[in-house]
Amino acid sequence: MSHTSQNTGAYVASLMEIDKSTLPADGGERFNRLIFARSPYLLQHAENPVKWYEWGAAAFDRARSESLPILLSIGYATCHWCHVMAHESFEDPEVAALLDRHFVCIKVDREERPDIDDFYMAVAQMMTGSGGWPLTIFMTPDKRPFMAATYLPKRGRGGMSGLMELLANIATLWQQRPEMIEKNCQGVMTALEDARQHQGNESRPDITAVTEKALQLLKRIYDPKNGGFGSAPKFPMPIYLSWLVAQGEKDNQQALEMSLHTLRQMRSGGIWDHLGGGLHRYAVDSTWLVPHFEKMLYDQAMLTLVTTEAFLGTGEQLYRTMTEEIIAFVGREMQSAEGAFCSALDADSEGVEGKFYLWDKNEIDDCLGSESELFCRFYAVTADGNFEGKNILTAPLALEEFCRLQRLDLSASGELLERCRTKLLERREMRIRPLRDDKIITYWNGLMIGALTTAGVACNSPEYITSAVRAADFILRSLRRADGRLLRSYLNGAADVPAFLDDYAFLAGGLVDLYEATLDRNWLTEAVNLAEELLQLFRHPDSGEFTLTGHDAEQMPARVSSDHDGVTPSALSRTAHLLYRLAWIDDRPELLDSARIALAGIGGEMRDNPLGHLGALQVLSLLDSEPTIATFNGKTDTHEAFALNVALHHAPIRNLIVRSEGRPAPLSLSLCLQGTCYPAVSTTDELERLLKGKSPSIPLS
Repeated sequence: MSHTSQNTGAYVASLMEIDKSTLPADGGERFNRLIFARSPYLLQHAENPVKWYEWGAAAFDRARSESLPILLSIGYATCHWCHVMAHESFEDPEVAALLDRHFVCIKVDREERPDIDDFYMAVAQMMTGSGGWPLTIFMTPDKRPFMAATYLPKRGRGGMSGLMELLANIATLWQQRPEMIEKNCQGVMTALEDARQHQGNESRPDITAVTEKALQLLKRIYDPKNGGFGSAPKFPMPIYLSWLVAQGEKDNQQALEMSLHTLRQMRSGGIWDHLGGGLHRYAVDSTWLVPHFEKMLYDQAMLTLVTTEAFLGTGEQLYRTMTEEIIAFVGREMQSAEGAFCSALDADSEGVEGKFYLWDKNEIDDCLGSESELFCRFYAVTADGNFEGKNILTAPLALEEFCRLQRLDLSASGELLERCRTKLLERREMRIRPLRDDKIITYWNGLMIGALTTAGVACNSPEYITSAVRAADFILRSLRRADGRLLRSYLNGAADVPAFLDDYAFLAGGLVDLYEATLDRNWLTEAVNLAEELLQLFRHPDSGEFTLTGHDAEQMPARVSSDHDGVTPSALSRTAHLLYRLAWIDDRPELLDSARIALAGIGGEMRDNPLGHLGALQVLSLLDSEPTIATFNGKTDTHEAFALNVALHHAPIRNLIVRSEGRPAPLSLSLCLQGTCYPAVSTTDELERLLKGKSPSIPLS
């Protein structure tokens, strides 16, 4: 059944509400086995004629007993090309008949099972040189892959293989040339093992040399006109931007401006939602005009961190405004009633990508009346549109420059545009909304908790921290197994998938951020407990190496590396950063050795590909130096303590660690570095005077 013309969110919600207690194990006549899934992505396929299985014993037992190959399809709820392949092929009875006759078919939500996705994505990248979703894997009943692809049309076209032809060929090979299948499997597994062995224990890289190489590589791929890196499609790459801002703190103005220019260009382009706030996933062009309209929680969290860092580094209001607009969007559209954060908003609505966000000029005129003319001038709206006859809102000029050139009053124009945006947002809310994937993922929530907390201190906005506290409380309360083991995700109850290394590292890191912002030691206690569990579950007792999957969880056929940065820093680098922070905050120097050992095996990769390891490079830079320790004493749950903490974070101090002694005494703050502690202060004025008369040994930006 196709639901392209429907409200996908309402469709998935209706499936969730069905009483499944009377359904047979295979889903019955109307459904397949995915009707019993929690994941919105899997539920979207519950009425496919394909006899899908969830990943689990039932699928593998059948494949073994009937000696059938497995087709594994990995995607996620808001993936546009996953929808396309579903509509073209998995909803098609002809494709389903071929699949069901010759294969056991398994669907996996990559956000629920990153271990499965990471392993088979590594296979795809090794076999094809690229990856993406939907990820299509053909494998044996013992989970060994022998072929990989991404999106496949039903029939071959434009030089692209078709799914129907491929299925027929593989079914024939499986029956007639099993030795060829086995040779492929062995080749894949050997190559994966060789890659792991090659990584090995590398010598520690020269941090200065690797930093310079990373800068030169970024300069080489930087787009000086439009901002960003590379050409089309162009991704925001917040980890690049954050790293460049940090280089700017070390007086590299060129690095800082690369990041700031990119932020400004994204803010003016169609990748930015000028009505609702927040950022779409990427632009299909090099000028940020036409986005892929999906909105992911992790993008919002990472961009919040970058814009907050840019605001702290420059003091410019634009970057604070960007922070505030992203947070307003996330709070309005991605925060659950319980306070935690949902995963994503789909790109599609009513079966059309971007329909929710596009505008006819006539509709804008009708909504705004006499104020439409100025709005359309500022946001480059025309009768012909800039995308398939419709308008994607863009703001080619900053408001100040626009008003100067148009000889308009800045204040009055800003108020008019704000009124117009509010009216159009209200009009847009009347449309059929894209699906919201309500799945709550521990890792992404940890990232958002940290972003909100950092922004709360930087913007002197305690309500952001309150929002982060609500999310943290929910995760700690609702995503634990009866024995206390942290779990991966929640939707109408916690899933039974144990949390992974990234869940532990990012959640614990967010709780450390909460501790440093609130000075409430309960958050530190929670973070330390998670760190202890992390060390027990994910660290090899002899080598000190960390794995993505816990020792107590299902293991993939071979281990693959999880140390490369993506949109977010790698789980490995966040683990090392967490251990570094706790070593200084909680007086646990042995954790510094654990952090060093965690990163010991990637020296060669970092030298060869520094842009894939900026998170680890940043931590290694920290490990080379001693932080400035800011220690609060006295009553810290007061407005005065928060104001002092805000002032501290606005001070240009590099590598700052904040902690609270909690001793009963008047409020005070002391700064210590390299064995020297400076006179304690108790007000923001005293802190400012201290920093103005600082010793040269305090590392100020």
